Amino acid sequence: MPELLLTVTSVWTYAVAQLAALATRPAELFAGAAALAVATLIAVAVAVHLVGWSGATADPARRAATLRARARHSRVSRQLDPDASGRPRPRAPSAYASAA
Repeated sequence: MPELLLTVTSVWTYAVAQLAALATRPAELFAGAAALAVATLIAVAVAVHLVGWSGATADPARRAATLRARARHSRVSRQLDPDASGRPRPRAPSAYASAA
């Protein structure tokens, strides 16, 4: 997987460098950047389609089981007493700097 990421990053960097070198006007640079963005989105859509991953079509029973397991293992944060000894009193913001 790191090799694929390195390859994609290298190709993207090369494409942006060529675009910056060959564009003579800002409009050409903008059009080239838009074309690269569209090409990237199409490549991602094709990759997702080939892998078959889709969050919307996931098995509802499996998703429910995962959520139940996550809820079972989550911890509830402790309720602390703000007036307990050793705790400073909360202060409201004021327009003046504190004396301390």
